Amino acid sequence: MTTIDDRRKALLNRLAELDSRLHTIEAELDTEHSKDWEEAAVEHEGDEVLEHLGQAGQDEIRRIRAALQRIRDGEYGYCAKCGAEIAAERLDVLPDTPLCRDCAASVG
Repeated sequence: MTTIDDRRKALLNRLAELDSRLHTIEAELDTEHSKDWEEAAVEHEGDEVLEHLGQAGQDEIRRIRAALQRIRDGEYGYCAKCGAEIAAERLDVLPDTPLCRDCAASVG
């Protein structure tokens, strides 16, 4: 059985992984672009993909930090909308989720 401490450690590990990935993306976006028009166009497309990945990473970081705050507050594992306990199986798949399955389905 997975404990809250196990989940906290997993969230912290994922946070460190995302932080490292975002630094790599930032470094890649800061590199000098080619003077060649065709190469610059391809690089620009690559930058758009990196920017999207960076934004997705930042969104996940916000969700993880919110989950870590819920752990600190003693609210982790309970739905932020209805207060019901979130199923362990759901937390195994989505450890940063603030919503139970039913509330998530009604939102999305």
